[in-house]
Amino acid sequence: MRMNTDLQHLPARKRRELDRIKDILFAEFADAIALGNSEWRKNGRILSIILFGSYARGDWVDEPYTKKGYKSDYDLLVIVSHKKLTDFTKYWYEATETLMRDKSIRTPVSFIVHSLDEVNSALSEGRYFFCDIQKQGVVLHEKPNVKLATPKPLNAEDAYEMAKEHSEFSLDNAKASLDGSRFHFGEGNFNKAAFELHQATEATYAAVLLALTNYIPKTHDLRKLRALAEDLDKRLVAAWPRDNRAARANFNKLRDAYVKARYSKHYTISTEALNWLGERTKHLHTLAETVCAECLFELEKQAKVGE
Repeated sequence: MRMNTDLQHLPARKRRELDRIKDILFAEFADAIALGNSEWRKNGRILSIILFGSYARGDWVDEPYTKKGYKSDYDLLVIVSHKKLTDFTKYWYEATETLMRDKSIRTPVSFIVHSLDEVNSALSEGRYFFCDIQKQGVVLHEKPNVKLATPKPLNAEDAYEMAKEHSEFSLDNAKASLDGSRFHFGEGNFNKAAFELHQATEATYAAVLLALTNYIPKTHDLRKLRALAEDLDKRLVAAWPRDNRAARANFNKLRDAYVKARYSKHYTISTEALNWLGERTKHLHTLAETVCAECLFELEKQAKVGE
């Protein structure tokens, strides 16, 4: 199946931003593999870059002064020639930092990286996150002779059972981390409380992604997980206000907590910030429970129809 390559539904400014993003990804990746000795690294290639999500579908939001300051991210799937090149810390961290600093890119960017074998395996297994990308995505770059597998639809009963098992497990983990955060807060160990809130937020987004797409990226970055989940259900946007600096700073504190709250002596967080983050994380969990329950209800209906 030939994928779409048409970006004419996007304004010219957005198309220029995507061109700039593509240039940065190629330049930073070239630098990251430049000193490699192994064949897979020396011959490493970006095989394809695919825009998916709201900017591919045409239902993006770019109204920073409404919806609590919400702006849709550019969601990109980068397909590389070898699985080892998907290591984000080694090969893609600098690209992320450069994209955030580049003043010509005013739209947030979120990208995931997989090898061609991983993508084709997922398509062959009927994982609907990748099936939807193949169906709705827009190719920004593709090497000649790159072929994606024909999607194999997952049967309704299997889809329901997988979504139920994984989403419920993740929601339970999120609740346990919320409880852990409250305990550590009461003990005065604010850093551990912040780390548990990070874990609760990560697990909550995992529940949504697994229920709705049967996919979770290999990342602990809450901003990336948030972007993917909010693209699937805009109700989740309400969990994190973006229209003031304090709210954005608190969310960034939560993002940092995965590493810094455990390993950095310089990480500190205030009682007020922890209380606010605890309330927002709990609200996110409540919203996610609703989203997952609705998804499971629809999947169960489809499974029963197929019996």
